[in-house]
Amino acid sequence: MPKGAKGFQMSDEMWERHANPWSVWTRFAAIPLMFAAIWSRVWLGWWCLAPIAAVLVWLWLNPFVFRPVHTPVAWSSKGIYGEKMWFKDKWPVSADHRRVQRLMMVVGGPITLSLIAYGLTALELWPTVFGATVLTMGQLWRIDRFAQLYEEQKRLGAVQ
Repeated sequence: MPKGAKGFQMSDEMWERHANPWSVWTRFAAIPLMFAAIWSRVWLGWWCLAPIAAVLVWLWLNPFVFRPVHTPVAWSSKGIYGEKMWFKDKWPVSADHRRVQRLMMVVGGPITLSLIAYGLTALELWPTVFGATVLTMGQLWRIDRFAQLYEEQKRLGAVQ
């Protein structure tokens, strides 16, 4: 089991299910749904916890719902397969990739999460939307890098 995924109980089959494009894109779709659920506290009061819980349950159930992808063809599937192999330390990641990843996590992460937290707390649309956009772009970048890593290793014959 991958060391980073151990806490999330990500077996090989779970990774294959998570690599299903439907799994990837519905997780992305959960971002605005979660923000809308949090924002709904204005209209729903404490009942906003119901849609928040629904989104959290969906995020937990997501990898169980979709069929496994055994041979990645879609860009998103290749990205998840690349991430899986990176977690297992099977493939080297370039220094540039690691540098940008660290910068995104150490600098971009707190700034983005602060913008989102402020926007959702103060009910300010622009910080929320901007933070969500940066968060999504960061995730898409990560998937793209891992998809490239997968493709590179496939060209080298390291994977089928």
